Amino acid sequence: MSILERMRGVEGRFCEEFSPGYYGLCTVGGMLSAGTTHLAITPLDVLKVNMQVNPIKYNSISSGFSTLWSEHGASGLWRGWSGKFFGYGIQGGCKFGLYEYFKKFYSDMLVGQNNSMVFFLSGASAQVFADVALCPFESIKVRVQTQTNFAKGLADGFPKVYRAEGLSGFYKGLLPLWGRNLPFSMVMFSTFEYSVDLIYRDIIQRKKEDCTRLQQLGVTCLAGYTAGAIGTLVSNPADNIVSSLYNKKADSVVQAVKNIGFMNLFTRSLPVRIALVGPVVTMQWFFYDSIKILSGLPSSGGLPRRLEESLSAG
Repeated sequence: MSILERMRGVEGRFCEEFSPGYYGLCTVGGMLSAGTTHLAITPLDVLKVNMQVNPIKYNSISSGFSTLWSEHGASGLWRGWSGKFFGYGIQGGCKFGLYEYFKKFYSDMLVGQNNSMVFFLSGASAQVFADVALCPFESIKVRVQTQTNFAKGLADGFPKVYRAEGLSGFYKGLLPLWGRNLPFSMVMFSTFEYSVDLIYRDIIQRKKEDCTRLQQLGVTCLAGYTAGAIGTLVSNPADNIVSSLYNKKADSVVQAVKNIGFMNLFTRSLPVRIALVGPVVTMQWFFYDSIKILSGLPSSGGLPRRLEESLSAG
């Protein structure tokens, strides 16, 4: 038997579900899917952050791109790319890998409870750790994208922030980041799970195991876009606050809310965020599930089979 065959084990799988190798694979899959997709939409992210920080100058998507292009050229649209790729890659690895771990953990702990509780707790728990890992990268990225002479990227941005503000400078936006990403993650993961279940049960009317790989990935993409769009609506206020704090437009969350205005928290940069986040989340789930399927594992969505059977029997 070859090494590859031994690695694959039974049923052509590289590893069994919920084994250490499985969580490692999910972490690597999350890193690759999140890092590459966030890198691809860097120009939209540059526009979004500038629309949040300077809404008068960057008041629409089309005029905002024109202004960025005329003032900074093509390279200006890719400012902060390293923070996007490495920061969100690490965050994605933590988010997806830990979500799989916590979903198993909470499903074992909360047998008989509503599935929503498992999904909400799993998404929130994973995101707490993921944002701690992301926060230093995010602090540099936002400054690079909005302050022309601040730094070129992570290599010179990290020491500059550390010299000026110490370690606290990297985590100034952690609470607003949690405020943005915790609701987003909770809503995104639970919406994805329920969308997958609805599509198989009411639209395709077949079990996941009876569908082809292509059909499973199609379900993943449809559920992923739905989850991303709904999560964006919930997290938009905190996203505006994060940008305001990192660019010293406000010294506290309360001041940021007063400066931005209550209604503007929900509407400012929302169209560009939906255009940005929806496709990004869709592609993340697509790449992530492609890696799982190619490794012989089932696509995402649903509780462990053992728990589903116990709930059905009950």
